[in-house]
Formats: sequence, structure tokens, C-alpha cells
Amino acid sequence: MSSSDTTAALRVLPPSAQPMSAAARAYNLQLTRIDKLKSQLAEMDTLAQRHRAELHGAVEPLRRQLARDQRALALALDEHLQGKLLSRLQADTARAVLCRLARTLADAGDTAMRELHDRHSPRTLAQLKQDAADAMRQRLEAVLGEPLEDDGQALSAEQLLRAGMERLRRSQEEEQERRREAIQARRARKKPGAVQHETERHDANTLLRRLFRQLASALHPDRESDPQLRLHKTALMSEANAAYDKRDLVALLQIQARAELTDPEAVHHLSDARLASLTLLLKAQVAELERERAARQNALADEFDLPEGQSPNANTLQQQRIDQTRALEAALAQLSNDLEQVDDPARLKRWLNALRDP
Repeated sequence: MSSSDTTAALRVLPPSAQPMSAAARAYNLQLTRIDKLKSQLAEMDTLAQRHRAELHGAVEPLRRQLARDQRALALALDEHLQGKLLSRLQADTARAVLCRLARTLADAGDTAMRELHDRHSPRTLAQLKQDAADAMRQRLEAVLGEPLEDDGQALSAEQLLRAGMERLRRSQEEEQERRREAIQARRARKKPGAVQHETERHDANTLLRRLFRQLASALHPDRESDPQLRLHKTALMSEANAAYDKRDLVALLQIQARAELTDPEAVHHLSDARLASLTLLLKAQVAELERERAARQNALADEFDLPEGQSPNANTLQQQRIDQTRALEAALAQLSNDLEQVDDPARLKRWLNALRDP
């Protein structure tokens, strides 16, 4: 079933030889918007799954080879540092390169590289991570103007950043909510229709509860003696609970239709007042779906390391995969060259001198 058909049975059709009412048009419009948003969310999921598979096939082999070469270079430098071949400055440069490589590998879970790093570094990885966390905390608290709440947990710099961004997001949402409430209060003082709007909102909430209770009564599994029907009703009731928790009117109406609890033609005979109440619920559902779409886009942009301001779509994800592959191939070529330098003492010294000299 295409996205345009998912709510087809719920739409109001115009009576013969009569124009459709404004309430019916508004109701149908919200159904169309819900269809579009759900279709976009489904397409986003499909796109993300395909990109993960393509990314795994193209990038993961390169990443594994890169880790192997980084490990080989770190171990080669460790071996040279145990001898007396290098000058003090050359040894310092070799140690810095080794620690950088070992830290990268340790962060990926290589415990042997963690030990190697701590053996050559004046500060252990644990100390360096604590330093980064302390610096991140200071910056975030300066931006937020208040201490971060961490319940006494020792958070990493990455965890602190996420906590800080979440706190900032909540502050922005709270401010937006205060502004919305202020605007609504001003409108209520100015508009004579505000009382009617509040009445429609109350009617909409009552309608949603009534619909759910009807479903709960009709689909209660304990009232069904047939085992197959009991399983069917259990599944439908589970869907109804989830839909009611999300205030998903469309899903509740579709469950009602699937359970054959309503006349398929009933929607065409609803009064404009009832359609107005349904439209309010649909508008709230549209707003929630729009928030979900934005959150999903941000999550995928973070997961796939998209540049700031880019949304995940077929083109941006393909370009990101190409860029990642090229960057890894370039890094592998550089590492291959570096490994050749450490095989020969003379070339090793020239290589270290070149790294030290800007």
C-alpha cells in the first residue's frame, strides 16, 4: 500500500452534487500531511539501512586495514625507542607519534595499545580523558550559565557534550513553550472565538479517550474464548495502547476499521463540529510527526558524520561515503609510506626529523 493510500478509508468524500464543507477539507488536509510525514519517515529508515550496509561494505575493510597498519607502526616505533639508535629529539618525536597512534587504537578498544600508550606518555589515557572532560565541563557551564547535573557520575567529554546539548535543547524548548503560552494567552484575551477553540480542544480529547475505551472494551482478550481470536485481539490491543500513548488518532481509527467495529461509511456523515474536533487531534499528530522527523534527521546526521547543516538524503549520504572512502585510502597510502621509513634506520631518522621540522 502506498503512502497516499494509508488513510484513504478515513477521508471524507463530498456528498453528491454538493461542495465539501470547510471542516471536511481541513480534516482531509491533515490526513494528507500525516500520510506525507509517515512516508518521509519510512523513506528515511530505508535510506539509513541501505547506507549502513553500503558503508559497511565499502568502509569497514579499509578501517580494519588502517587499524592493522597503525598498530604495526606503533609497535615498530616502540621497538626503536627501546634501543639507542635515536637522538633525544628524534625519540621525543617518535614517542609523540606512537602515543597518538596508540590512543586512537585504544579508543577503539585495543587494550594492548592502551598499555603501550601509558608506558610512553607522561600522562595516562585516563588522566588525559579526565583533563578533556574537565575542560569540556568548564566550557559548557560557561555557556549554560549553570552547573551541569550529572548525579555525581564521572562523565567523559563526549558524554558531557551530549548532556550539555540536551540541557541547552530543553532550555530552548522551555523558552519556546513559554512564548507559545504567552501568545495563546494574548489571543484568548483578544479573540472572542478562544472559548470555542478551547471547547473544541476539550471535545477532541474526549473523543480520543472515548475511541480508545471503545477499542479496549471490544478488543479485551480475556473476553474472547477462541484462542486464535484472542491472539488477534491481543495484538490489536497492544497496537491500540501504543497509538493512544502517542495520541495517534489515525492509528486508532485504522485499528477500529480493521477490527470491523465501525461502519466504513460513517466518516462521510460526521458533523462539522465532530470533524473540527478530529482535525485538532490530527494537527497535534502532524506536529509530533514533524518533531520526530527533525529528531530522526539530526540523529542520522550525527551517526553518519554529515557536515553541519546537511540533511541525510541519497545524495548527501553517497557523497559522505565517497569522501570517507577517499580519506581512508589516502590515510592508508600515507601509512604504507611511513611503514617503509621505519624499516631502515637512516630513513627513519630523516622521517622523524621531517616530522619535527615544520
